[in-house]
Amino acid sequence: MQYISTRGTAPALPFDDVLLTGLARDGGLYVPEIWPRFTADEMHGMADLSYPDLAARIIAPFIGETIAPDECAALVADAYADFTHDPVAPLRKLGENEWLLELFHGPTLAFKDYALQLVGRLFDDVLARRGERITIVGATSGDTGSAAIAACRGSKAIDIFMLHPQGRVSEVQRRQMTTVADANVFNIAIEGTFDDCQNIVKALFNDLAFRDEVHLSAVNSINWARIVAQIVYYFWAALQVGGTDKPVSFAVPTGNFGNVFAGYCAYKMGLPIKKLIVGANSNDILSRFFDSGTMEMKGVHPTISPSMDIQVSSNFER
Repeated sequence: MQYISTRGTAPALPFDDVLLTGLARDGGLYVPEIWPRFTADEMHGMADLSYPDLAARIIAPFIGETIAPDECAALVADAYADFTHDPVAPLRKLGENEWLLELFHGPTLAFKDYALQLVGRLFDDVLARRGERITIVGATSGDTGSAAIAACRGSKAIDIFMLHPQGRVSEVQRRQMTTVADANVFNIAIEGTFDDCQNIVKALFNDLAFRDEVHLSAVNSINWARIVAQIVYYFWAALQVGGTDKPVSFAVPTGNFGNVFAGYCAYKMGLPIKKLIVGANSNDILSRFFDSGTMEMKGVHPTISPSMDIQVSSNFER
C-alpha cells in the first residue's frame, strides 16, 4: 500500500513513513493510492468479531507489509485491553431505528482514545524497529491533547509537545494535559484560538530544515494513521445493526473533519452508508458549505463543545 499527497508533488510513501511523517512535504495530506474494498460476504464474515479483532482486520490492508499480521493483532489487542467496557464501543438503542455509539470508554473519556491508543503503539513499534526518535507537535482544542499525551507518555522514542488555546479548553481536559509529569510531555498554552495553534503546527511542518532536524511528526488527524484507526468503529457500528444488509446513516459532531471523513473512508471501502450528517455548533462553516456550496470563514465563537470551535478543518482537503 502506497500513499500519495492531496497536493500531488510529494513522493508516494509506504505506511511506516506516512505514520512518522504526518504531513506531506508539499503541505498536503496523505491518502491511499488505491482504496481497499471489502465484499458483502467478507463484511458478513466480520459481524461476529470482537472490536480488537475487527480493528486488526480493517487496518491490515492499510498497513501492508509494515507490520506482520500477528504483530498487528497483538498491538491492537493491547491498545484496547484497558478500555472500561466490553465490548469496547457499545451501541445504545435510543429509538425504533436510532442508536448511539459510545466512544467514551478509553483512558481520557474522549473518542480520540480509540485511535490514539493504537497510534501510540504503532509509533513505538515502528520506531523501535528503525532505531529512531521523533518529536511530536500537535494542536488541540482539548481532547486530542489529553488523548495523545495518554498514548505517548513515558515513551522512550517520543517527545510530545501539545499546543492548546488558553482558556478555550474544558477544565477537565486542561487538567488531563497539564498534570502529566512524564519527562517526554510538554504542554504549551497559546493566546488565541485552536486555528492559531494549528497554524503554528503547520508552519513548523512547512519549515523542512527544522522538520528534518528534530524528526517532526504529528498525532493530529492530519496523520493518516489517526484516520485509519477511526474507520474501524464505523464498520463496528454498522455490523452490529445489520448494516451489510441495509444502508446506515451516521450523524457525527464535526470539528477538524477527521472523524466524519473516516466514515467516508468506510464508505469507499464498501460499507453501505446512506448518509453522513455533519454536526456543527455555532461555528458552522462546514454545514454552511454543504448547504450553500460556498466556504465562508467567520470568527470563532467559544462554546461548551470546544473541539468543534474551528473555522479551518484540515481534513476537508482529503
